[in-house]
Amino acid sequence: MKKVLVLIAACALAASAEARSAADPLPGVANGLARTPPMGWNSWNKFGCNVNEKLVRSAVDAMVSTGMRDAGYQYIVIDDCWQGQRNAQGDIEPDASRFPSGMAALADYIHKKGLKFGIYSDAGTKTCGGRPGSRGREFQDAQRYASWGVDYLKYDWCNTGTQDAASSYLTMSEALQASGRPIVFSLCEWGNSKPWLWATNVGNLWRTTGDVDDHWEGLNPNGYSIGVMNIVDMQAGLESFAGPGHWNDPDMLEVGNGGMSDNEYRAHFSLWAVMAAPLMAGNDLSAMSRETKAILLNKEVIAVDQDPLGIPASRVAKNGDAEIWSRPLKGGGRAVVLLNRGTAPRDITVTWEDLRYPNTLNAGVRDLWLHKDLPRTKGRYTAHVPGHGVVMVVIRP
Repeated sequence: MKKVLVLIAACALAASAEARSAADPLPGVANGLARTPPMGWNSWNKFGCNVNEKLVRSAVDAMVSTGMRDAGYQYIVIDDCWQGQRNAQGDIEPDASRFPSGMAALADYIHKKGLKFGIYSDAGTKTCGGRPGSRGREFQDAQRYASWGVDYLKYDWCNTGTQDAASSYLTMSEALQASGRPIVFSLCEWGNSKPWLWATNVGNLWRTTGDVDDHWEGLNPNGYSIGVMNIVDMQAGLESFAGPGHWNDPDMLEVGNGGMSDNEYRAHFSLWAVMAAPLMAGNDLSAMSRETKAILLNKEVIAVDQDPLGIPASRVAKNGDAEIWSRPLKGGGRAVVLLNRGTAPRDITVTWEDLRYPNTLNAGVRDLWLHKDLPRTKGRYTAHVPGHGVVMVVIRP
């Protein structure tokens, strides 16, 4: 009888998760966008301020030719330093030396390739790169972006003085909605004011941490960017705040930028996917290695990130350097990441109790990096996990 009750409880959990997705009690900002985490490319992690029209068009072409567009990547986002000055009417203009064709022409090029156009601004008087910010001109800038055909705005938090984050971001959110164009709103104030507590109806995604660093763990000597494992730790406990239309954002991907091993990049990508994070590539798309392509184009891992149920993973077990992250999937399955934070390979076991399944359940196991169905099993699954690496599986009743 006890086994039957456990099975019923597991089925009820899956049903309640499905119901949560359908009812979506945390509806998010009223623009109807980002029902799954946004996917795309952002210029910052690889190129910083060294952006120009030729670079962006090259990224557009590479996103198509490599198959990334067909795998689900949509947004081409130009980060800081695209701005020139404001004209006599106060309208923001692009840096003409970098973007001689103008932003509307670039947006048209991006749209004709079946992609969407993203841009960057700042809630303060200046951007982090010292270009004109949007403070006091939020509605004017939002109308400008809409006239260019912008589909996505990343909004930073430099040079803000004594501004209040919640009210500053709400102002731009209202400006975007008044622009008449659907624009995904990405809040980037680094989690300082805990936006997961107030931004559900303000933006579609909010940064939960400082900038990601292209290293496994630790603080960069620059004093503000942090390693992948540090960021992972900061996500634990935030999963209940995210869902369709409103996502926790642990920052962009570093896959392919050279600071980590392929094992570490697979772990980085797997964890972002299981946490339902935005998948914004940050590498040089026109010069990807075969290994980098294999990571960014893993459609089975991407499918976990884009699962329509929209429930991020929880860290369900931790034993020293061994961790288990589990995410409910539509249909009652679980995406599971077995994470080895240590340097030596080790066996890691996930039990059905960790997944809130009955121990007697005979479940299928699919390895998402081997692209292989494994033998069905009851009660537990054990994998040999490389150092600084993961095994990622989907377990289905």
